[in-house]
Amino acid sequence: MSKNFELMQEALRVPQRETLRSPESTKGVFVGPETGRNNHRGSSDFDAVAQQECFKLVQRVFLGQPENLFRIIVFAGIDRGNGCSRICVEAARVLAANTVGSVCLVDANFRTPSLPRFLGVPDDRGLGDSLAGESSIRSFAKQLKPSNLWLLTGGTLVPESPTLLNSGRFKLRLQELRKEFDYVLIDAPALNLYADAIALGRIADGVVVVLQADSTRRETARKGLESLRDAHIEVLGAVLNRRTFPIPDFVYRRL
Repeated sequence: MSKNFELMQEALRVPQRETLRSPESTKGVFVGPETGRNNHRGSSDFDAVAQQECFKLVQRVFLGQPENLFRIIVFAGIDRGNGCSRICVEAARVLAANTVGSVCLVDANFRTPSLPRFLGVPDDRGLGDSLAGESSIRSFAKQLKPSNLWLLTGGTLVPESPTLLNSGRFKLRLQELRKEFDYVLIDAPALNLYADAIALGRIADGVVVVLQADSTRRETARKGLESLRDAHIEVLGAVLNRRTFPIPDFVYRRL
């Protein structure tokens, strides 16, 4: 049994709906975390495969559920470098392209924030500033394209910023985000390094985990999933990033 097959056994089956639309701004153009420049990669691993996984994920978690069932979702990689931030951005773009509701991306990865680089926007005011300020949470968010897509960057960070994710102030800000936006997608640090995703998952509606083909170890993946379930956090789905082969239907039926 291959490692990729074993990893997919840790994931949830995600049905695909062919009518989902791909946002025009993302076709063949992705921003790399290392350089911050656009990478034109044609039908590369992320373009063709991970984007397809994002379509499936959006259909299952958001569009395929009763209205308002899952509105605040945390995205967390098992390991650092699994491509979680890029998956979170792509899922938000797909969701914004397929709903009239407002979608807000939140960079809660105070350890290694990267969403501003992916989207080419400054990280001047954001979540960190909102925890110290009194203005409405929407005033800290940046409107993107399409117009129903927003980004709340990490903003000004201090050494104690990660501890604020457990604070009452953060919980109040998350409640405010729930009122201001129809959907909130939160990018969190890796599960096997920090407890941040656990803290976020406890006050969100669930977590989506991201694994990397031929990199994430099965035991590491199982440990991360068990930590979420031990905390009574619902695991809503999983994305296997950078796989380069199709997953047949009979495999999905076994997940």
